[in-house]
Amino acid sequence: MSAIHLDKDDALLVIDMQVDFLPGGALGVAAGHEVVAPINHLIALYREQGLPIVASRDWHPGDHCSFAEQGGPWPPHCVAGTPGAEFTAELALPDDAIVVSKADTAAADAYSAFNDTGLAARLRGLDVARVTVCGLATDYCVLNTVTDALEEGFETIIVPEAMRAVDAAPGDGRKALDRMVARGAVPVRLGEVGMTALSVA
Repeated sequence: MSAIHLDKDDALLVIDMQVDFLPGGALGVAAGHEVVAPINHLIALYREQGLPIVASRDWHPGDHCSFAEQGGPWPPHCVAGTPGAEFTAELALPDDAIVVSKADTAAADAYSAFNDTGLAARLRGLDVARVTVCGLATDYCVLNTVTDALEEGFETIIVPEAMRAVDAAPGDGRKALDRMVARGAVPVRLGEVGMTALSVA
C-alpha cells in the first residue's frame, strides 16, 4: 500500500455543501447529511496544516437554464441569496476559506468548480499542486470537478466516504467513482487521513 503525505502544495476542495443539496432541500441528495462529519474532519486536518480550503457553491439566478421551467433537468435550487443556497450551518468552514461561485449566469450551467471560476489560476497562485475533493454529488459536481482538476494538471485525491451520489440511475455513483479513478484520481480512506501518511484505498 503506497502512502501519500500532505505537504505545503496540497489543498482541500469541498463541493456544494449547500442546504438545497441536503435531505429536505430542493434537490436533496439521499444521505447527503452523512458527509458533513467526514468533511469537517478533513477541514480540521487541512486547517491544522495551514493548507488552503476551497468551498464551491451553485449560485444560480432565478431563471437559470438548468431549471425545469427553462427546459432544464432540475427543479429550482441554490438561487443566489436564498436560504437554500447557503452552506449548511453544520459545515465547519473557516473564515478564510476560498468560496467559489459557479453557474451564476442564466444561460450557462456548470457542474465543475473549475468552470469559468478562475479556480485553477488561483490554486496555482497559491502553489497548489494536489487537491483532495469531497462533497456533493459524486456523479455530477464532484465528478466534473475531479475531471477538470486532472485536466488542469493537479494531482487529485478523492475520499469516497466524504461524498454521496444522486444515483438518478442505480449505480451512477459507483460508475462515477470508477471513472474518476480511471482518469487518475487516487481514492483514499477517511480513517487514514488524520495520520502522518494517507493510505491509498
